[in-house]
Amino acid sequence: MATPRPSTSYSTVSTSYQNGYTNSTSQPAYPRRSSTTRPSTGRRSRAGSTIGGGESQQIICAISEGRGISPTVGLAFVNISTGEAVLSQICDNQFYARTLNKLQVFEPTEILIVSTTGPPNPKSKMFQVVEENVLGARITTLDRKYWSETAGLEYIQQLAFIEDVEAIKVAIGGNYFATCCFAAALKYVDLSLSLTFAFHSLRIKYQPSEGSMMIDLSTIQSLELIQNLQNAKSKACLFGLMNETLTPMGSRLLRSSILQPSTQADVLNQRYDALEELSNREDMFFQIRQGLRSFHDIEKLLTSLIIIPAQPDIRQSEQAINNILMLKSFVQAIPPLYGALAGARSDLLIMIRENCRYENIDPTIKLIAEVINEDVTFQKTPLDLRNQRTYAVKSGVSGLLDVARQTFKEATEDVHQHVTDINQQYEMQAETKYDNSRRYWLRISENSFDGRSLPDILVNRYRKKGFIECQTLDLMKLNQRIEDSHQEVVLMSDKTIQDLIDNIRGEIPSLFRVCESIAMLDMIASFGQLVTTNDYARPEITDCLAIKSGRHPVKEKVHLEKYVPNDVYAAQQCRFQIITGCNMSGKSTYIRSIALMSVMAQVGCFVPAQTASFPIIRQLFARVSMDDSIEANVSTFASEMRETAFILRNIDRSSLAVIDELGRGTSTRDGLAIALSIAEALVESKALIWFATHFRELAQIMSERVGVVNLHLISDMSRENTITMLYKIGQGYVKEEHYGLALARVVDLPPQVLEIAEKVSKALEDQAAAKKKSSKAFVLVKRRKLVLSLKETLKQAENSPMDDKVLLNWLRKLQEEFVRRMEKIESDATSDAEETVEEDSEDIPADDDQSEEPASDVPS
Repeated sequence: MATPRPSTSYSTVSTSYQNGYTNSTSQPAYPRRSSTTRPSTGRRSRAGSTIGGGESQQIICAISEGRGISPTVGLAFVNISTGEAVLSQICDNQFYARTLNKLQVFEPTEILIVSTTGPPNPKSKMFQVVEENVLGARITTLDRKYWSETAGLEYIQQLAFIEDVEAIKVAIGGNYFATCCFAAALKYVDLSLSLTFAFHSLRIKYQPSEGSMMIDLSTIQSLELIQNLQNAKSKACLFGLMNETLTPMGSRLLRSSILQPSTQADVLNQRYDALEELSNREDMFFQIRQGLRSFHDIEKLLTSLIIIPAQPDIRQSEQAINNILMLKSFVQAIPPLYGALAGARSDLLIMIRENCRYENIDPTIKLIAEVINEDVTFQKTPLDLRNQRTYAVKSGVSGLLDVARQTFKEATEDVHQHVTDINQQYEMQAETKYDNSRRYWLRISENSFDGRSLPDILVNRYRKKGFIECQTLDLMKLNQRIEDSHQEVVLMSDKTIQDLIDNIRGEIPSLFRVCESIAMLDMIASFGQLVTTNDYARPEITDCLAIKSGRHPVKEKVHLEKYVPNDVYAAQQCRFQIITGCNMSGKSTYIRSIALMSVMAQVGCFVPAQTASFPIIRQLFARVSMDDSIEANVSTFASEMRETAFILRNIDRSSLAVIDELGRGTSTRDGLAIALSIAEALVESKALIWFATHFRELAQIMSERVGVVNLHLISDMSRENTITMLYKIGQGYVKEEHYGLALARVVDLPPQVLEIAEKVSKALEDQAAAKKKSSKAFVLVKRRKLVLSLKETLKQAENSPMDDKVLLNWLRKLQEEFVRRMEKIESDATSDAEETVEEDSEDIPADDDQSEEPASDVPS
């Protein structure tokens, strides 16, 4: 895997402000020295957020905690860019893992913390953890008086959608810290940014922490969920693969869903049903995709309508008209989408269609029609947009407005007449161009003058790609005259536009619901684009993880050669799977593909396989990198131990972890010992684990533990001095085929070095084989493992859809298989015992007198 670019060192800057709050830019997690007194509580961070990648947003986060053995943490995120507030209260552990996960997902631009926990007071543990592990956010301490539950409830009462107020109060009931954080965040927005939200216009949601899978930052980075580690602009990552969205809202929802996959089976099944319907109904799919292309960033549009600026100016008045024209385009684009969803059968598509009903947008359409000219639409080019703004409001509203428009029209005609006149007078072909900075200007080809000097009337001249760009003094005067008349039109239209916006604010809740429905439809349609162009299968939610012919979704897309699929099966009786194999045989790709498919399944997408079923995974961990952190003075081994410690503190039965090459960063003996002890702890956690390693001894020692399965990636070494990677998974751990020596032969090491290495390897192998003895405890472990495996199989059969006759035949076969395997264990134990007795007897000196006596006391 590629080594990330080193991070840039930042210095800490702090500035004091009035109103009782202080801003400080927090240092990134690295560079910093490793603590000798307390291990790092989070996973390793890198410079430049890997979960960025979306457009820039302004998000204010307030965070506070209740003290105790298990701290209760309240969070409130106010997204000023999209007009949304998310409240959450988490029962976290001493390492604040879930809190860090929330912060990493939302990526706030500013984090507010109670001033009593920051400088000059001693920093609380939470403050230290946030400061060390959250990169790129400014940390601000805010006076405790602004953290008020009463004020938070008042803000909810004033700003939440009217129909949502009571539901939010019920959801937030008892969540004291989240409510206080909400009050602090909004107070800061008011005091620091001079922004307020219109009444009953803010989307407020309470988001419980248990509704989504927890993925920490290091896992997001190492699995390349959002961004490719080697090339930040590459689409070779899971988000890049899945992002076939056509709207900014859909793209944001997809990114959020990848970082917080759902753990609710009913939500996932609804998405599967909708995706399956879109995949099977081609006409509906293409109509929806076509309809989605006409939508702008509606979330930001609606947000701009609900934010009330403290000091309005001419630019904001112009933008208000632009917003109304965009809103008009938005509501006009919804009916075609509603028509495209006609005949939808899945619950999710029916719900989206209901939200897009004409009744939900009709009041807004009527309000706009009363004020805005019917033929005026939003335009993207600066000149067209200015003209549309000028004629947006219907005539007759104001006599002065009509006069200003006439002046604008006459001055614009004068510009075109002036250009025509100078073209005739100076025998040239000047084109009229327009941009926001110069307004009207002229472009003339350099070849137009054929050696003649440029006329003195042309000023502000410069050459660009074979053309001369310039103006005239008369043109500049006309530009000013047009701009003055345009500003008069905007200012005279402003009162009418503001009244219209005030009336539209009452419809904002319905419009936001429509916007959210479009975002969901766009994400599902994006999945449809992906699964119809690739061979993907619908997953099922079950108690075990089973994949037939699964593939790595990103590598399959990036590499031209055909990908070799593999099967996967994991349940409690085979929950810890040790993957061995030759270098470059595909171990890392195999275990990463499992993690990526699990994320895809819990986002609501189909997966690259023939068939697949997944349990609900609530925590995902990955320890797959092998990088030194030079800037943090942290070695490979220290880094992997830090990340593994995080996993061991947080992993449980509902988790999935992929671990690659643990313990390879130190000596072989110490690495094996540490890898063994960690493997033992992971087995006891009962989580689903894929553990790739080169330690063959680890696979041997762990092979008889309950829940442990050995697998390997097959390689062909039948031909001399060549290794062929088959990339297929096989049963058991890799046999001692000396693939290291084979690779050494391929790279053409000196023959004498290879000869000595082969002798040493053979001697060590013979020594290990000579020490192999039978053990009663070893046999007992084998028996217990077989019985427990039978128990798990019978539990799965209890919920089987097989009829009685088929089930009876299956049970008989299971019985025969169990008896056969138990007899083999007994037979192997007896055989090993006899061999051991023979070996031991050879070491005992013979006694002639004793040898002649009959063995009458030996039992038969």
